[in-house]
Amino acid sequence: MDSETREKIKKTVRELLEEADMNEMTEYKIRQLASKRLELDLSESKCKAYVRHVVNAFLEEQKAKQEEEEEEEATGDDSNNNNNEFDDDGDLIICRLSDKRRVTLQDFRGKTLISIREYYKKDGKELPSSKGISLTEEQWSTLRKNIPNIEKAVTKMESHTM
Repeated sequence: MDSETREKIKKTVRELLEEADMNEMTEYKIRQLASKRLELDLSESKCKAYVRHVVNAFLEEQKAKQEEEEEEEATGDDSNNNNNEFDDDGDLIICRLSDKRRVTLQDFRGKTLISIREYYKKDGKELPSSKGISLTEEQWSTLRKNIPNIEKAVTKMESHTM
């Protein structure tokens, strides 16, 4: 594949990724859309590999930007920390995944834990159920490092179901 074609593919794939809902998009869909837009057959193994390379490079850039933004937020001024939400036990609620599920940061027996858990209401209080997981900082770090591998596995699994 010549350098002009590679550049067209790269530009088109990146444009599609910028426009895409990343929760719904797969590498296969990107390749199909790029193939249509460029009127090129991108199903050959060399083309597939190149599209995969462009997608991975884009995702790495996005990840780096997100980490940079998170770091800026963490090291930024503390005025936005007044917006933190705490549960009835005093644990910091990082985010709510749904009405009943949330991610919290808690101190348990001197250890910091990241909990992803379901909650239930009793006597007007929201209490944690046994449905969930609590991770130590080390376990959380391991999970974070493996998110790209998990995403690849999910993408691969999704592409097999198409």
